Amino acid sequence: MHYKVIIPAAGQGKRMGAGFNKQLIEINNKPLIVHTLEVFERHAYCSGIILAINPLEEQIFTELISKYSLKKIESLVHGGKERQDSIYNALKTITSDNTVLVHDGARPFIEHKLIENLILAAEEFKAAIPAVMVKDTIKIVENNFVTSTPNRSELYAVQTPQAFNKKVLLDAYKDAYANNYYGTDDSSLVEKQGVKVKIVDGDYNNIKITTPEDLITAENFINRRITDV
Repeated sequence: MHYKVIIPAAGQGKRMGAGFNKQLIEINNKPLIVHTLEVFERHAYCSGIILAINPLEEQIFTELISKYSLKKIESLVHGGKERQDSIYNALKTITSDNTVLVHDGARPFIEHKLIENLILAAEEFKAAIPAVMVKDTIKIVENNFVTSTPNRSELYAVQTPQAFNKKVLLDAYKDAYANNYYGTDDSSLVEKQGVKVKIVDGDYNNIKITTPEDLITAENFINRRITDV
């Protein structure tokens, strides 16, 4: 059940409006990315973390790794222009045949149990992603007018980490670049290869920190966890 995880952390997060890499924003006096990394640092089945970063921030991340004693960081890889480029740069450094996870650095509330469910599914089906059913009605819109209303029971919001057989993911990336294709997530690249992707029940608490409002939610969630303990 051992795995390696790729975490892209090179983006600037423009929707956050912080003026710097949102991964470095502090939540309860600790950088967001550290909250995320510590989940995998504590997980017994994680055999290595590959972090894709902006080369201009390498010293910052090196200092964070030392300060918080993050022993499972296998390498710091320079990110590319797009998220997909960053992940590919990281993926090419993995020499083992472990299951590979790709996780958003801005999702610090992932639980070990969900990770394990994803690994088991990926070992059986080659590809697995966490998703939750959407709660709101979704509209398809064109030129500011509704064109259709899809059946909500068929719609899922996809999360990370996404888990894959390493060869399946690497082949999907190679094919994407050969055809100049950029997907919206890793699963979309694998889907284009005809691989069936298994849905694993996600967690509504597994939020992605994207806007200033999300920071308030994250702080409240962390404080609630501390109080519960």
